[in-house]
Amino acid sequence: MTNSIDEIQDSECIFVIGSNTTSSHPLVATRIFRAKQKGAKLVLADPRKIQLASEADVHLRQNLGTDVALLNGMMHVILDRKWHDPAFIEARTEGFEEFKKVLEDYTPEKAAAITGIPAEDIIKAAEYFGTAETATIIYCMGITQHTTGVDNVKSLANLAMLTGNIGREATGVNPLRGQNNVQGACDMGGLPNVYPGYQPVTTLDAQKKFSDAWHAELSDKTGRTVPEMLDGLSDGSVKALYVMGENPVQSDPDTTHVKKALAAAELLVVQDIFLTPTAQMAHVVLPGACFAEKDGTFSNTERRVSRVRKAVDPVGDARADWEIIQEISTRFGYEMNYESPAAIMDEIAAVTPSYGGIAYDRLEGEGLQWPCPDRDHPGTKFLHKDAFARGKGLFHAISFKPPAEVVDEEYPLWLTTGRVFAHYHTATMTRNCPRLDDEIREGFLELNPEDADILGVIEGDAVKVASRRGEIKVRTTVTDRVNPGVLFLPFHFIESNANVLTNPAFDPIAKIPEFKVCAVKLEKAA
Repeated sequence: MTNSIDEIQDSECIFVIGSNTTSSHPLVATRIFRAKQKGAKLVLADPRKIQLASEADVHLRQNLGTDVALLNGMMHVILDRKWHDPAFIEARTEGFEEFKKVLEDYTPEKAAAITGIPAEDIIKAAEYFGTAETATIIYCMGITQHTTGVDNVKSLANLAMLTGNIGREATGVNPLRGQNNVQGACDMGGLPNVYPGYQPVTTLDAQKKFSDAWHAELSDKTGRTVPEMLDGLSDGSVKALYVMGENPVQSDPDTTHVKKALAAAELLVVQDIFLTPTAQMAHVVLPGACFAEKDGTFSNTERRVSRVRKAVDPVGDARADWEIIQEISTRFGYEMNYESPAAIMDEIAAVTPSYGGIAYDRLEGEGLQWPCPDRDHPGTKFLHKDAFARGKGLFHAISFKPPAEVVDEEYPLWLTTGRVFAHYHTATMTRNCPRLDDEIREGFLELNPEDADILGVIEGDAVKVASRRGEIKVRTTVTDRVNPGVLFLPFHFIESNANVLTNPAFDPIAKIPEFKVCAVKLEKAA
Protein backbone atom coordinates (compact mmCIF):
# COMPACT_ATOMS: atom_id res chain seq x y z
CA MET A 1 0.00 0.00 0.00
CA THR A 2 1.25 3.50 -0.75
CA ASN A 3 -0.67 4.67 2.32
CA SER A 4 -1.68 3.22 5.68
CA ILE A 5 -4.79 1.34 6.71
CA ASP A 6 -5.92 3.92 9.27
CA GLU A 7 -5.80 6.70 6.67
CA ILE A 8 -8.71 5.10 4.81
CA GLN A 9 -11.18 6.32 7.43
CA ASP A 10 -10.19 9.95 6.72
CA SER A 11 -10.65 9.82 2.95
CA GLU A 12 -13.49 11.75 1.33
CA CYS A 13 -13.95 9.16 -1.42
CA ILE A 14 -13.04 5.48 -1.39
CA PHE A 15 -12.88 3.57 -4.67
CA VAL A 16 -12.94 -0.19 -4.09
CA ILE A 17 -12.33 -2.30 -7.19
CA GLY A 18 -11.59 -6.02 -7.39
CA SER A 19 -11.77 -6.47 -3.62
CA ASN A 20 -14.42 -8.23 -1.55
CA THR A 21 -13.07 -6.34 1.43
CA THR A 22 -15.49 -7.44 4.14
CA SER A 23 -14.87 -11.13 3.39
CA SER A 24 -11.13 -11.06 2.69
CA HIS A 25 -9.89 -8.07 4.71
CA PRO A 26 -12.49 -7.36 7.41
CA LEU A 27 -10.26 -5.08 9.48
CA VAL A 28 -9.64 -2.88 6.46
CA ALA A 29 -13.39 -2.89 5.86
CA THR A 30 -13.96 -1.37 9.30
CA ARG A 31 -12.02 1.72 8.16
CA ILE A 32 -14.28 1.97 5.10
CA PHE A 33 -17.33 1.87 7.35
CA ARG A 34 -15.83 4.57 9.60
CA ALA A 35 -15.20 6.77 6.57
CA LYS A 36 -18.81 6.30 5.49
CA GLN A 37 -19.96 7.39 8.95
CA LYS A 38 -17.94 10.58 8.46
CA GLY A 39 -19.70 11.26 5.15
CA ALA A 40 -17.27 9.73 2.63
CA LYS A 41 -18.52 8.58 -0.75
CA LEU A 42 -17.99 4.90 -1.56
CA VAL A 43 -17.58 3.85 -5.19
CA LEU A 44 -17.62 0.08 -5.62
CA ALA A 45 -16.67 -1.71 -8.83
CA ASP A 46 -17.44 -5.41 -8.59
CA PRO A 47 -19.37 -7.78 -10.87
CA ARG A 48 -21.03 -9.31 -7.79
CA LYS A 49 -23.39 -7.72 -5.31
CA ILE A 50 -21.01 -8.14 -2.38
CA GLN A 51 -21.68 -6.85 1.14
CA LEU A 52 -20.08 -3.45 0.41
CA ALA A 53 -22.71 -2.88 -2.29
CA SER A 54 -25.24 -2.08 0.44
CA GLU A 55 -23.00 0.80 1.59
CA ALA A 56 -21.93 2.04 -1.85
CA ASP A 57 -23.05 5.40 -3.24
CA VAL A 58 -22.64 3.86 -6.68
CA HIS A 59 -22.07 0.18 -7.50
CA LEU A 60 -20.47 -0.45 -10.89
CA ARG A 61 -21.17 -4.05 -11.94
CA GLN A 62 -18.69 -4.39 -14.80
CA ASN A 63 -18.53 -7.29 -17.20
CA LEU A 64 -15.70 -9.65 -16.29
CA GLY A 65 -12.32 -8.48 -17.51
CA THR A 66 -13.36 -4.94 -18.53
CA ASP A 67 -11.62 -2.91 -15.81
CA VAL A 68 -9.41 -0.91 -18.17
CA ALA A 69 -12.43 0.26 -20.17
CA LEU A 70 -14.20 1.29 -16.95
CA LEU A 71 -11.19 3.22 -15.64
CA ASN A 72 -10.55 4.89 -19.00
CA GLY A 73 -14.21 5.91 -19.13
CA MET A 74 -14.02 7.45 -15.65
CA MET A 75 -10.80 9.30 -16.51
CA HIS A 76 -12.31 10.56 -19.78
CA VAL A 77 -15.09 12.17 -17.75
CA ILE A 78 -12.68 13.59 -15.16
CA LEU A 79 -10.66 15.27 -17.91
CA ASP A 80 -13.73 16.45 -19.80
CA ARG A 81 -15.29 17.98 -16.67
CA LYS A 82 -11.91 19.43 -15.55
CA TRP A 83 -11.87 17.51 -12.28
CA HIS A 84 -8.20 16.58 -12.78
CA ASP A 85 -5.21 18.23 -11.05
CA PRO A 86 -3.18 20.18 -13.67
CA ALA A 87 -0.64 21.44 -11.14
CA PHE A 88 0.20 17.95 -9.91
CA ILE A 89 0.36 16.61 -13.46
CA GLU A 90 2.72 19.38 -14.55
CA ALA A 91 5.04 19.18 -11.55
CA ARG A 92 5.08 15.46 -10.75
CA THR A 93 4.38 13.44 -13.91
CA GLU A 94 5.33 12.78 -17.53
CA GLY A 95 3.73 11.03 -20.49
CA PHE A 96 0.44 12.87 -20.00
CA GLU A 97 -0.22 13.90 -23.60
CA GLU A 98 0.06 10.38 -25.02
CA PHE A 99 -2.12 9.09 -22.19
CA LYS A 100 -4.68 11.84 -22.77
CA LYS A 101 -4.88 10.96 -26.46
CA VAL A 102 -5.90 7.36 -25.69
CA LEU A 103 -8.61 8.55 -23.30
CA GLU A 104 -10.31 10.58 -26.04
CA ASP A 105 -11.83 7.41 -27.45
CA TYR A 106 -13.32 6.21 -24.14
CA THR A 107 -16.48 8.23 -23.84
CA PRO A 108 -18.91 7.13 -21.11
CA GLU A 109 -21.07 5.65 -23.84
CA LYS A 110 -18.24 3.53 -25.27
CA ALA A 111 -17.16 2.46 -21.79
CA ALA A 112 -20.77 1.51 -21.06
CA ALA A 113 -20.96 -0.61 -24.20
CA ILE A 114 -17.85 -2.57 -23.16
CA THR A 115 -18.46 -2.82 -19.42
CA GLY A 116 -22.24 -3.18 -19.29
CA ILE A 117 -22.40 -0.31 -16.76
CA PRO A 118 -24.86 2.52 -17.47
CA ALA A 119 -23.02 5.63 -18.70
CA GLU A 120 -24.64 7.78 -16.01
CA ASP A 121 -23.12 5.54 -13.30
CA ILE A 122 -19.66 5.89 -14.83
CA ILE A 123 -20.12 9.67 -14.82
CA LYS A 124 -21.32 9.65 -11.19
CA ALA A 125 -18.34 7.53 -10.08
CA ALA A 126 -15.97 9.92 -11.88
CA GLU A 127 -17.61 12.87 -10.15
CA TYR A 128 -17.31 11.37 -6.68
CA PHE A 129 -13.65 10.49 -7.18
CA GLY A 130 -12.61 13.53 -9.22
CA THR A 131 -14.17 16.17 -6.97
CA ALA A 132 -13.04 14.75 -3.61
CA GLU A 133 -10.25 16.56 -1.80
CA THR A 134 -8.83 13.18 -0.77
CA ALA A 135 -9.64 9.97 -2.62
CA THR A 136 -8.15 6.53 -2.03
CA ILE A 137 -8.06 3.47 -4.28
CA ILE A 138 -8.35 0.00 -2.74
CA TYR A 139 -7.88 -3.05 -4.89
CA CYS A 140 -7.06 -6.72 -4.60
CA MET A 141 -6.80 -9.80 -6.80
CA GLY A 142 -9.92 -8.97 -8.75
CA ILE A 143 -7.66 -6.44 -10.46
CA THR A 144 -4.41 -8.40 -10.72
CA GLN A 145 -5.56 -11.91 -11.62
CA HIS A 146 -6.12 -11.20 -15.30
CA THR A 147 -4.06 -11.46 -18.47
CA THR A 148 -4.23 -7.65 -18.35
CA GLY A 149 -3.39 -7.43 -14.64
CA VAL A 150 -0.44 -5.08 -15.15
CA ASP A 151 -2.57 -2.84 -17.39
CA ASN A 152 -5.25 -2.77 -14.69
CA VAL A 153 -2.79 -1.69 -12.01
CA LYS A 154 -1.17 0.93 -14.25
CA SER A 155 -4.64 2.32 -15.02
CA LEU A 156 -5.31 2.74 -11.29
CA ALA A 157 -1.98 4.57 -10.98
CA ASN A 158 -3.08 6.78 -13.89
CA LEU A 159 -6.30 7.62 -12.03
CA ALA A 160 -4.45 8.54 -8.85
CA MET A 161 -1.96 10.77 -10.71
CA LEU A 162 -4.64 12.36 -12.87
CA THR A 163 -6.43 13.61 -9.76
CA GLY A 164 -3.37 14.25 -7.60
CA ASN A 165 -4.43 11.57 -5.14
CA ILE A 166 -0.97 10.22 -4.37
CA GLY A 167 1.75 11.34 -1.97
CA ARG A 168 -0.74 12.75 0.53
CA GLU A 169 -2.55 11.39 3.58
CA ALA A 170 -5.82 9.53 2.98
CA THR A 171 -5.08 9.05 -0.73
CA GLY A 172 -3.00 6.56 -2.68
CA VAL A 173 -3.11 3.30 -4.60
CA ASN A 174 -3.57 0.58 -2.02
CA PRO A 175 -3.40 -3.13 -2.92
CA LEU A 176 -4.59 -5.48 -0.20
CA ARG A 177 -2.28 -8.48 0.06
CA GLY A 178 -3.97 -11.86 -0.16
CA GLN A 179 -2.09 -13.44 2.76
CA ASN A 180 -0.51 -12.14 5.93
CA ASN A 181 3.14 -12.05 4.83
CA VAL A 182 2.95 -11.78 1.04
CA GLN A 183 4.46 -8.30 1.30
CA GLY A 184 7.30 -9.63 3.44
CA ALA A 185 8.02 -12.49 1.05
CA CYS A 186 8.29 -10.06 -1.86
CA ASP A 187 10.39 -7.65 0.20
CA MET A 188 12.83 -10.46 0.98
CA GLY A 189 13.40 -11.44 -2.65
CA GLY A 190 10.64 -13.99 -3.07
CA LEU A 191 10.41 -13.01 -6.73
CA PRO A 192 12.46 -14.40 -9.62
CA ASN A 193 14.05 -11.12 -10.72
CA VAL A 194 15.16 -9.35 -7.54
CA TYR A 195 17.21 -9.69 -4.38
CA PRO A 196 15.78 -8.41 -1.06
CA GLY A 197 14.55 -4.84 -1.27
CA TYR A 198 13.68 -5.22 -4.98
CA GLN A 199 17.32 -4.89 -6.03
CA PRO A 200 17.54 -6.42 -9.55
CA VAL A 201 19.57 -9.59 -9.98
CA THR A 202 20.63 -8.30 -13.41
CA THR A 203 22.56 -5.24 -12.16
CA LEU A 204 26.26 -5.57 -11.40
CA ASP A 205 26.08 -3.43 -8.25
CA ALA A 206 23.34 -5.55 -6.68
CA GLN A 207 25.02 -8.77 -7.73
CA LYS A 208 28.35 -7.75 -6.18
CA LYS A 209 26.66 -6.48 -3.03
CA PHE A 210 24.96 -9.78 -2.30
CA SER A 211 27.88 -11.90 -3.49
CA ASP A 212 30.09 -10.09 -0.95
CA ALA A 213 27.49 -10.31 1.82
CA TRP A 214 26.82 -14.01 1.31
CA HIS A 215 30.36 -15.04 0.22
CA ALA A 216 28.93 -16.83 -2.79
CA GLU A 217 28.98 -16.60 -6.57
CA LEU A 218 25.52 -15.55 -7.72
CA SER A 219 23.78 -15.81 -11.08
CA ASP A 220 22.80 -12.69 -13.01
CA LYS A 221 19.91 -14.49 -14.72
CA THR A 222 16.26 -13.91 -13.89
CA GLY A 223 14.60 -17.01 -12.47
CA ARG A 224 11.34 -18.69 -13.43
CA THR A 225 7.85 -17.76 -12.31
CA VAL A 226 5.49 -20.43 -10.94
CA PRO A 227 3.83 -21.14 -14.34
CA GLU A 228 7.27 -21.38 -15.92
CA MET A 229 8.44 -23.79 -13.20
CA LEU A 230 5.45 -26.06 -13.84
CA ASP A 231 6.06 -25.92 -17.59
CA GLY A 232 9.69 -26.80 -16.90
CA LEU A 233 8.65 -29.89 -14.95
CA SER A 234 6.46 -30.89 -17.87
CA ASP A 235 9.20 -30.51 -20.51
CA GLY A 236 11.99 -31.88 -18.32
CA SER A 237 14.03 -28.68 -18.02
CA VAL A 238 13.19 -28.54 -14.29
CA LYS A 239 13.95 -31.71 -12.34
CA ALA A 240 13.07 -30.84 -8.75
CA LEU A 241 10.71 -28.50 -6.93
CA TYR A 242 10.77 -27.27 -3.33
CA VAL A 243 7.31 -26.00 -2.29
CA MET A 244 7.14 -24.04 0.96
CA GLY A 245 3.84 -22.94 2.48
CA GLU A 246 1.97 -23.20 -0.83
CA ASN A 247 -0.64 -25.59 -2.21
CA PRO A 248 -0.50 -25.34 -6.02
CA VAL A 249 -2.64 -28.45 -6.56
CA GLN A 250 -5.55 -26.37 -5.30
CA SER A 251 -4.41 -22.77 -5.77
CA ASP A 252 -3.01 -22.79 -9.33
CA PRO A 253 -5.10 -22.76 -12.52
CA ASP A 254 -5.81 -25.86 -14.59
CA THR A 255 -5.38 -28.40 -11.80
CA THR A 256 -5.03 -31.30 -14.23
CA HIS A 257 -1.94 -29.67 -15.74
CA VAL A 258 -0.53 -28.87 -12.29
CA LYS A 259 -0.85 -32.47 -11.09
CA LYS A 260 0.78 -33.83 -14.24
CA ALA A 261 3.66 -31.38 -13.86
CA LEU A 262 4.24 -32.23 -10.19
CA ALA A 263 4.04 -35.94 -10.94
CA ALA A 264 6.84 -35.49 -13.48
CA ALA A 265 9.26 -34.10 -10.88
CA GLU A 266 12.21 -36.30 -10.04
CA LEU A 267 12.07 -34.80 -6.56
CA LEU A 268 9.16 -32.92 -4.99
CA VAL A 269 9.75 -31.50 -1.52
CA VAL A 270 6.91 -29.81 0.39
CA GLN A 271 7.40 -27.87 3.62
CA ASP A 272 4.12 -27.08 5.37
CA ILE A 273 2.16 -27.30 8.60
CA PHE A 274 -0.55 -29.66 7.25
CA LEU A 275 -0.53 -32.53 4.77
CA THR A 276 -2.04 -30.52 1.92
CA PRO A 277 -3.12 -32.06 -1.41
CA THR A 278 0.26 -30.92 -2.75
CA ALA A 279 2.14 -32.45 0.17
CA GLN A 280 0.35 -35.74 -0.49
CA MET A 281 2.14 -35.86 -3.86
CA ALA A 282 5.59 -35.12 -2.40
CA HIS A 283 8.56 -37.44 -2.17
CA VAL A 284 9.66 -35.66 1.01
CA VAL A 285 7.50 -33.68 3.46
CA LEU A 286 9.21 -31.31 5.89
CA PRO A 287 6.98 -30.30 8.84
CA GLY A 288 7.19 -26.57 9.41
CA ALA A 289 6.16 -24.67 12.53
CA CYS A 290 3.07 -22.48 12.50
CA PHE A 291 3.01 -18.79 13.46
CA ALA A 292 2.47 -19.53 17.17
CA GLU A 293 5.40 -21.94 17.31
CA LYS A 294 8.20 -19.65 16.15
CA ASP A 295 9.79 -16.23 16.48
CA GLY A 296 10.10 -13.89 13.52
CA THR A 297 8.46 -11.01 11.71
CA PHE A 298 5.62 -10.46 9.27
CA SER A 299 5.48 -7.49 6.87
CA ASN A 300 1.84 -6.75 6.19
CA THR A 301 -0.10 -5.02 3.44
CA GLU A 302 0.70 -1.49 4.70
CA ARG A 303 4.47 -2.25 4.77
CA ARG A 304 4.39 -2.66 8.56
CA VAL A 305 7.00 -5.01 10.01
CA SER A 306 5.70 -6.64 13.20
CA ARG A 307 7.14 -9.17 15.63
CA VAL A 308 5.78 -12.69 15.87
CA ARG A 309 6.58 -14.41 19.17
CA LYS A 310 6.71 -18.09 19.99
CA ALA A 311 3.82 -19.06 22.27
CA VAL A 312 4.17 -22.86 22.31
CA ASP A 313 6.77 -25.38 21.21
CA PRO A 314 6.42 -26.97 17.76
CA VAL A 315 4.60 -30.30 17.67
CA GLY A 316 6.53 -33.50 16.96
CA ASP A 317 9.41 -33.06 14.52
CA ALA A 318 8.25 -29.66 13.26
CA ARG A 319 10.81 -26.86 13.12
CA ALA A 320 10.77 -23.18 12.27
CA ASP A 321 11.15 -22.58 8.54
CA TRP A 322 14.47 -20.76 8.90
CA GLU A 323 15.95 -23.68 10.85
CA ILE A 324 14.92 -26.17 8.16
CA ILE A 325 16.35 -24.02 5.34
CA GLN A 326 19.56 -23.40 7.27
CA GLU A 327 20.19 -27.10 7.85
CA ILE A 328 19.40 -28.08 4.26
CA SER A 329 21.72 -25.36 2.97
CA THR A 330 24.51 -26.50 5.27
CA ARG A 331 24.11 -30.11 4.15
CA PHE A 332 24.34 -28.95 0.52
CA GLY A 333 27.70 -27.38 1.32
CA TYR A 334 26.76 -23.73 1.86
CA GLU A 335 27.02 -23.33 5.60
CA MET A 336 24.53 -21.06 7.37
CA ASN A 337 25.10 -20.22 11.04
CA TYR A 338 22.38 -17.79 12.08
CA GLU A 339 21.81 -17.96 15.81
CA SER A 340 18.26 -16.60 15.74
CA PRO A 341 15.67 -14.75 13.66
CA ALA A 342 17.04 -11.54 15.20
CA ALA A 343 20.43 -12.23 13.62
CA ILE A 344 18.73 -12.76 10.26
CA MET A 345 16.96 -9.40 10.65
CA ASP A 346 20.33 -7.75 11.32
CA GLU A 347 21.60 -9.08 7.99
CA ILE A 348 18.40 -7.93 6.26
CA ALA A 349 18.99 -4.42 7.58
CA ALA A 350 22.59 -4.49 6.35
CA VAL A 351 21.73 -5.38 2.74
CA THR A 352 18.21 -3.94 2.26
CA PRO A 353 18.05 -0.12 2.27
CA SER A 354 14.30 0.06 2.96
CA TYR A 355 14.81 -2.13 6.05
CA GLY A 356 18.06 -0.44 7.11
CA GLY A 357 16.75 0.89 10.42
CA ILE A 358 14.66 -2.13 11.40
CA ALA A 359 15.87 -4.35 14.25
CA TYR A 360 14.10 -6.46 16.84
CA ASP A 361 14.67 -3.97 19.65
CA ARG A 362 12.71 -1.38 17.61
CA LEU A 363 9.75 -3.64 16.86
CA GLU A 364 8.04 -3.53 20.22
CA GLY A 365 4.44 -2.36 20.07
CA GLU A 366 3.10 -1.39 16.64
CA GLY A 367 6.24 -2.14 14.63
CA LEU A 368 7.69 -0.01 11.82
CA GLN A 369 6.65 0.75 8.26
CA TRP A 370 9.31 0.69 5.59
CA PRO A 371 11.07 2.60 4.11
CA CYS A 372 12.97 2.93 7.37
CA PRO A 373 16.53 3.61 6.19
CA ASP A 374 18.33 4.06 9.54
CA ARG A 375 17.85 3.53 13.26
CA ASP A 376 16.79 7.14 13.84
CA HIS A 377 14.06 6.99 11.20
CA PRO A 378 10.47 6.64 12.51
CA GLY A 379 9.22 4.67 9.48
CA THR A 380 7.11 5.92 6.59
CA LYS A 381 3.35 6.40 6.89
CA PHE A 382 2.76 7.01 3.17
CA LEU A 383 4.92 6.92 0.05
CA HIS A 384 5.75 9.41 -2.72
CA LYS A 385 5.32 12.55 -0.59
CA ASP A 386 7.69 14.75 -2.60
CA ALA A 387 8.80 12.55 -5.47
CA PHE A 388 8.28 9.13 -7.01
CA ALA A 389 11.00 6.51 -6.86
CA ARG A 390 11.72 7.06 -10.56
CA GLY A 391 11.58 10.86 -10.21
CA LYS A 392 8.40 11.76 -12.09
CA GLY A 393 5.36 9.53 -12.20
CA LEU A 394 4.82 8.00 -15.64
CA PHE A 395 1.38 7.97 -17.23
CA HIS A 396 0.76 4.88 -19.35
CA ALA A 397 -1.45 5.03 -22.44
CA ILE A 398 -3.48 1.84 -22.12
CA SER A 399 -6.25 0.51 -24.34
CA PHE A 400 -8.78 -2.15 -23.39
CA LYS A 401 -8.02 -5.77 -24.25
CA PRO A 402 -10.60 -8.54 -23.75
CA PRO A 403 -9.94 -11.57 -21.54
CA ALA A 404 -7.94 -14.46 -22.98
CA GLU A 405 -11.08 -16.61 -23.09
CA VAL A 406 -14.58 -15.39 -23.92
CA VAL A 407 -17.96 -17.11 -23.99
CA ASP A 408 -19.23 -18.86 -27.13
CA GLU A 409 -21.93 -21.33 -28.12
CA GLU A 410 -20.16 -24.29 -26.53
CA TYR A 411 -19.18 -22.49 -23.31
CA PRO A 412 -21.83 -19.77 -22.94
CA LEU A 413 -21.38 -18.73 -19.30
CA TRP A 414 -18.77 -16.56 -17.60
CA LEU A 415 -17.11 -17.90 -14.44
CA THR A 416 -15.28 -15.91 -11.80
CA THR A 417 -13.71 -17.14 -8.57
CA GLY A 418 -13.10 -15.67 -5.13
CA ARG A 419 -13.24 -16.10 -1.37
CA VAL A 420 -15.82 -16.43 1.39
CA PHE A 421 -15.62 -14.91 4.86
CA ALA A 422 -15.07 -18.15 6.81
CA HIS A 423 -12.17 -19.60 4.85
CA TYR A 424 -8.67 -18.58 3.93
CA HIS A 425 -7.01 -19.37 0.61
CA THR A 426 -7.06 -23.17 0.06
CA ALA A 427 -8.63 -23.66 3.53
CA THR A 428 -5.70 -25.79 4.70
CA MET A 429 -5.97 -24.12 8.09
CA THR A 430 -9.56 -22.93 8.30
CA ARG A 431 -11.11 -26.31 7.44
CA ASN A 432 -9.04 -27.76 10.28
CA CYS A 433 -10.79 -25.31 12.62
CA PRO A 434 -14.19 -26.83 13.53
CA ARG A 435 -15.90 -23.50 14.21
CA LEU A 436 -14.85 -21.98 10.88
CA ASP A 437 -15.54 -25.19 8.99
CA ASP A 438 -19.05 -25.29 10.48
CA GLU A 439 -19.77 -21.87 8.95
CA ILE A 440 -19.40 -23.11 5.35
CA ARG A 441 -18.84 -26.84 5.01
CA GLU A 442 -18.76 -27.24 1.23
CA GLY A 443 -18.34 -25.37 -2.00
CA PHE A 444 -21.22 -23.77 -3.87
CA LEU A 445 -21.92 -22.21 -7.24
CA GLU A 446 -23.75 -18.89 -7.41
CA LEU A 447 -26.00 -18.45 -10.42
CA ASN A 448 -28.68 -15.92 -11.26
CA PRO A 449 -32.38 -16.92 -10.99
CA GLU A 450 -32.80 -16.33 -14.75
CA ASP A 451 -30.10 -18.87 -15.53
CA ALA A 452 -31.50 -21.27 -12.94
CA ASP A 453 -34.91 -21.13 -14.63
CA ILE A 454 -33.41 -21.75 -18.08
CA LEU A 455 -31.43 -24.73 -16.81
CA GLY A 456 -34.24 -26.08 -14.66
CA VAL A 457 -32.28 -26.07 -11.40
CA ILE A 458 -33.23 -24.87 -7.93
CA GLU A 459 -31.35 -23.98 -4.75
CA GLY A 460 -29.15 -26.87 -3.62
CA ASP A 461 -29.28 -28.89 -6.83
CA ALA A 462 -26.09 -30.65 -7.88
CA VAL A 463 -24.74 -29.35 -11.18
CA LYS A 464 -21.81 -30.16 -13.42
CA VAL A 465 -19.63 -27.19 -14.44
CA ALA A 466 -17.18 -27.74 -17.29
CA SER A 467 -14.54 -25.63 -19.02
CA ARG A 468 -12.00 -26.51 -21.69
CA ARG A 469 -9.72 -27.78 -18.90
CA GLY A 470 -11.99 -30.06 -16.89
CA GLU A 471 -15.22 -30.40 -14.95
CA ILE A 472 -16.47 -30.47 -11.36
CA LYS A 473 -19.70 -31.15 -9.49
CA VAL A 474 -21.05 -28.64 -6.98
CA ARG A 475 -24.35 -27.54 -5.41
CA THR A 476 -26.12 -24.37 -6.50
CA THR A 477 -26.91 -21.15 -4.69
CA VAL A 478 -29.53 -19.22 -6.67
CA THR A 479 -29.00 -15.49 -6.08
CA ASP A 480 -28.99 -12.08 -7.70
CA ARG A 481 -25.51 -11.49 -6.28
CA VAL A 482 -24.38 -12.41 -9.79
CA ASN A 483 -25.77 -11.07 -13.05
CA PRO A 484 -27.42 -13.31 -15.64
CA GLY A 485 -24.79 -15.22 -17.58
CA VAL A 486 -22.22 -15.00 -14.75
CA LEU A 487 -21.30 -17.72 -12.23
CA PHE A 488 -19.25 -17.42 -9.04
CA LEU A 489 -17.32 -20.24 -7.39
CA PRO A 490 -15.15 -19.98 -4.25
CA PHE A 491 -11.79 -21.75 -4.58
CA HIS A 492 -11.38 -22.99 -0.98
CA PHE A 493 -12.91 -26.44 -1.43
CA ILE A 494 -10.86 -29.29 -2.90
CA GLU A 495 -14.00 -31.41 -3.48
CA SER A 496 -15.28 -28.80 -5.95
CA ASN A 497 -11.94 -27.32 -6.92
CA ALA A 498 -12.54 -24.14 -8.92
CA ASN A 499 -9.06 -24.33 -10.40
CA VAL A 500 -9.91 -27.47 -12.30
CA LEU A 501 -11.79 -25.00 -14.52
CA THR A 502 -9.72 -21.81 -14.52
CA ASN A 503 -7.59 -20.64 -17.44
CA PRO A 504 -3.78 -20.84 -17.08
CA ALA A 505 -3.29 -17.97 -19.56
CA PHE A 506 -1.22 -15.32 -17.78
CA ASP A 507 -0.24 -11.68 -17.90
CA PRO A 508 2.83 -11.36 -20.17
CA ILE A 509 4.69 -9.14 -17.70
CA ALA A 510 3.74 -10.24 -14.18
CA LYS A 511 2.97 -13.83 -15.28
CA ILE A 512 -0.08 -13.96 -12.98
CA PRO A 513 -2.81 -16.32 -14.26
CA GLU A 514 -6.30 -15.21 -15.26
CA PHE A 515 -8.14 -16.73 -12.30
CA LYS A 516 -10.97 -14.19 -12.45
CA VAL A 517 -12.54 -14.99 -15.81
CA CYS A 518 -13.07 -18.03 -18.01
CA ALA A 519 -15.83 -19.59 -20.12
CA VAL A 520 -17.84 -22.57 -18.87
CA LYS A 521 -20.96 -24.59 -19.52
CA LEU A 522 -23.41 -25.86 -16.94
CA GLU A 523 -25.84 -28.75 -16.72
CA LYS A 524 -27.85 -30.45 -14.02
CA ALA A 525 -25.99 -33.42 -12.55
CA ALA A 526 -27.51 -36.88 -12.50
